[in-house]
Amino acid sequence: MTDTLILAQQLIRRASVTPDDAGCQQILAERLEKCGFHCEHMPFGEVDNLWAVRGDQGPLLVFAGHTDVVPTGPKDLWVHPPFSAEIENNFLFGRGAADMKGGIAAMVTAVERFTEHHPQHRGQIGFLITSDEEGPARDGTVKVIETLKQRNIQIDYCVIGEPTSSARLGDVIKVGRRGSMNATLTITGTQGHIAYPQLANNAIHLAAPIINELISLEWDRGNENFPPTAFQISNLQAGTGASNVVPGHVDIMFNLRFSPEITVDEIKAKVEACCNRWQESRNFEYEINWELSGQPFETHYGELIRAVEDALKQTTGKKPELSTSGGTSDGRFIAPAGAQVIELGPLNATIHQVNECVSIKDLEMLSATYEAILVGLLA
Repeated sequence: MTDTLILAQQLIRRASVTPDDAGCQQILAERLEKCGFHCEHMPFGEVDNLWAVRGDQGPLLVFAGHTDVVPTGPKDLWVHPPFSAEIENNFLFGRGAADMKGGIAAMVTAVERFTEHHPQHRGQIGFLITSDEEGPARDGTVKVIETLKQRNIQIDYCVIGEPTSSARLGDVIKVGRRGSMNATLTITGTQGHIAYPQLANNAIHLAAPIINELISLEWDRGNENFPPTAFQISNLQAGTGASNVVPGHVDIMFNLRFSPEITVDEIKAKVEACCNRWQESRNFEYEINWELSGQPFETHYGELIRAVEDALKQTTGKKPELSTSGGTSDGRFIAPAGAQVIELGPLNATIHQVNECVSIKDLEMLSATYEAILVGLLA
């Protein structure tokens, strides 16, 4: 078995469900210290974070990732126990195999080989590892970035090992992500007996035209790199549970994945204008609570993307698609500090699913790709 596979198995066998790191970062620190990294553990709240750096001047290339994983789901549906890291038909099975312990293992072994072959490399190499990516993401990467900013440490390039590949390794890399904002809209009418609707004001009925308008609204048209902003309702809660009571209030939870063509303030203004229009003609109160998960970001074509494309050409023979699709990532905390950020990792076909797995061949190819990126930027 290869070093990458062995390390991936060691990490998967740690049941590190968010926010528990379960000792994964200690394993990583011990490996990195052996090849000249200074490792610093940065706990915030219940979250473990690892900051490791080799070198003290020149451009800083950081590999970023997370050791936490989502819950397993029904364990009896797995072909192998989810934290056993079993191998079958040249695939490594386990929770986190693709998202993203396999990617972290490939990063570490790539750096081990690179520093052995280039002990006096230019610049600096860093690792930023958290156990809070799959959870609230309040005490993880964002806190480490705040600490680095206070120390005047500037990340120049960042490679995040999220599972970005679609049909084959390296066919898609993320060069940005849409912003994400959640909100809860509470509409309050008047509860009453369902047989006397004239004495009540049904909150669901009040919400219906507002929901329809928000669903139909064109928020923006996106641009050449980002799709238009998308509005989706995730939860709707109302009623007492009884069949003869008009509901007096309704909570509507929704999310907007937004492009750089619209601002947070513009989104809020559009939603509030819609609610105000309907409030003028009908008797109800409303309240909106907003939560911004991340602003949109994009890395424009430059040294990092060029190095990644060259590396993938060496290892896969193909040029990747540059994409901004998908959900959020910790890149939303790293990019605003001025870093060029890309995401490149294994296939995402089984992430968060029962029987999550990764190709052993892909892990080795991914490690070789990360090494080629290091050569392209720091050799």
